[in-house]
Amino acid sequence: MDATAVREAADLLLRAYAAGKPVAPLIETYPDATVEDAYRIQLDQVRVWTDDGDEVKGHKVGLASAAMQRQMGVDQPDYGHLTGSMFHLEHQPIPSGNFLQPRIEPEIAFVLGRKLSGPGVTVADAVRAVDFVVPALEIVDSRIEDWRISIVDTIADNASSGGVVLGSRPTALSTVDLRLAGCTLHANGDLVATGAGGAVLGSPLNALVWLANTVGPLGIDLEPGHVVLPGSMTRAISLRPGDTVVSTVAGLGSVTAVFGSKEEA
Repeated sequence: MDATAVREAADLLLRAYAAGKPVAPLIETYPDATVEDAYRIQLDQVRVWTDDGDEVKGHKVGLASAAMQRQMGVDQPDYGHLTGSMFHLEHQPIPSGNFLQPRIEPEIAFVLGRKLSGPGVTVADAVRAVDFVVPALEIVDSRIEDWRISIVDTIADNASSGGVVLGSRPTALSTVDLRLAGCTLHANGDLVATGAGGAVLGSPLNALVWLANTVGPLGIDLEPGHVVLPGSMTRAISLRPGDTVVSTVAGLGSVTAVFGSKEEA
């Protein structure tokens, strides 16, 4: 795709939220688009958001588990940017009008204490860089009609990023085995999914390493204080106004997201 086509595709996605209406899959409009083109489209939107005063506060790895890859019909992870406006407080109503087709998934969030600069980052480097971990709920959303996404579509759509709720109990990485940390996901009091950290590329730490080594050659560092979401431990579930979702992770505690009405701020 040339620069004009990249700009057009980014504008389509930017207008989707403004209009409150998803768009047709980009891969249908731009059938020759590549993964590299999709990341250019993503970065074009990030530049618009930061120019408008938002700030990059971290990154997410998407489609890191086999369950999520099967659910979305793709075969590789991707990454997106987390901006300050995407973060919401526990137990406080999240306005549903900010989203188009929201789903929610449980994750283990890394909060970095040191910079990670790839390529060449190892698991040992990643362990040293992590300040603490917290349970998290990620709201994924798609600006593509009916979630009919290819890998190009989800990458261009900022890896289907929507919102983040972080738990408030920090835990040192040395006190928990993330691979074996079991997870339960409850919606409105009902158990809807279970999983474990090992579902995320064998360990959420592997996803952190993958991210650092993938974005490093692009000139992107993972900065101290940034949040990294490594991927979901279960399938994603749909969200409706009024839903309350709780993720509990063994050794880390729980995190609660309240999905409010369209009017609630």
